[in-house]
Amino acid sequence: MLTIHAAALLLPGGGRAPVPGGAVAVRDASVEAFGPYGELAAAHPAARVRRWPGVLTPGLLQRDAVRLLEEWYFPDPREADALGTEPLTGAALDALGPEETWRAGSVRRGLHRMLRHGTTAVTAAPGAPPALLTAVRRSGLTVLTASASTGDGPRLDPLAGAGAVAEATAAPLAAGGRADLAVFDAPDEAALLAAGAASCVATIAGGRLVYRGR
Repeated sequence: MLTIHAAALLLPGGGRAPVPGGAVAVRDASVEAFGPYGELAAAHPAARVRRWPGVLTPGLLQRDAVRLLEEWYFPDPREADALGTEPLTGAALDALGPEETWRAGSVRRGLHRMLRHGTTAVTAAPGAPPALLTAVRRSGLTVLTASASTGDGPRLDPLAGAGAVAEATAAPLAAGGRADLAVFDAPDEAALLAAGAASCVATIAGGRLVYRGR
């Protein structure tokens, strides 16, 4: 079945201009076409249409995924009274005790946090823990091989420090390419960069809606 994802503004990447009232047509796991919504709707009158607020972009790339999942603890909502809701690091992480008591649940919740930030792909250096990469792939994320991330600390927001959304995406949109998309509640690119990826309202990975915030 073909689905058209439409938004107020499409940022296709690849040096292409933004498309007001843009849309992406997705068939199964691939991009069928993208451009103005009117053109796609006329070409595919029987398509299902999902209308989203804000900005529609290619899926984002998380370069710190392995560090985030290994060095942070993502609390269970049931632990909010004792641990809060934000990830724990450093001494707070050490205080949790043996890894086997918390690692699996934290990884699962961490991956969900990434999906909530528009992430559809991650990078991992050769030699990254196989079990961790298996969990990443099972969540619907693509794993790309790259050198280990550098910097003072890992960031959950792929847009943090980016000067343009294209700098934080895994790949520009391409007909026939994997249908990885993210939608953000922002009126334009400048507002999105200011708000960050926490403004994500939907993430589509390989054509599947893997996160919906509204």
